[in-house]
Amino acid sequence: MEALLTALAVVVTYAFSSLRVLKQYERGVTFFLGKYWGTKGPGLVFIPTLFSKMERVSLRIVAMDIPPQDVITRDNVSIKVNAVLYMRVKNPDLAVIQIENYLFDTSQLAQTTLRSVLGEVELDELLADREKINGILKQIVDQRTEPWGIEVSAVEVKDVDLPPEMKRAMARQAESERERRAKVIAAEGEYQASGKLADAARVISTQPAALQLRYLQTLVEIATENNSTTVFPIPIDLLTPFIEGARALAASRQLPSATGTPIPDTTAATPSGVEQRR
Repeated sequence: MEALLTALAVVVTYAFSSLRVLKQYERGVTFFLGKYWGTKGPGLVFIPTLFSKMERVSLRIVAMDIPPQDVITRDNVSIKVNAVLYMRVKNPDLAVIQIENYLFDTSQLAQTTLRSVLGEVELDELLADREKINGILKQIVDQRTEPWGIEVSAVEVKDVDLPPEMKRAMARQAESERERRAKVIAAEGEYQASGKLADAARVISTQPAALQLRYLQTLVEIATENNSTTVFPIPIDLLTPFIEGARALAASRQLPSATGTPIPDTTAATPSGVEQRR
């Protein structure tokens, strides 16, 4: 009787020691006598202590940091680039059987893929079209890790470290581009303003009084400034009556008299070139 109770106690102890608890996000890849037995979990599972082994595999998404890599782009620019990779185990049995350490091997594959892909693009493309490069990296790494039971959800280029001389060159390029845009905008403004000024000139030319009002407005604007010396331009319109009178007087002197004889010029010189005195 005692032997039976002892054997029963041993069996119960062995049964309790063979129980394992797997969480909801865990799976247990079991081997019995070195042979794949099955994938257990989640919950309470029975794994014989003798002649069996279980490896826990997490199914949660893992954010893996890819350390900075020295890359030479297609236009021969040396840069350092780091990235982040998001992955999860899709088939736990393949992740254990097909590869020794899926986390380490996936990290190494992502590093080599990052160097090879960025070596085929130019620096401007890397900085401007990063989404396209991220898609290429994700596609390559996901395709290579699929036989391992790994699913890659995203690969994102996180930081691009440029050499100091390249930063200065890009700063000069950006400054030149901004100056070019400023000059183009200023030229367009001058062109539009010239059209408006031409329209205003046509309107003012139809009304001479408008020019006088604009002149008075300019004097008011000048008077508001604290200038020590103010120069007032004289409009040509103020001198127009005098100019027209002088022209009329000169024309009347050149017209013939009523009898047909020209009007003698009192300022005519003598044959000897000496002016006559009266």
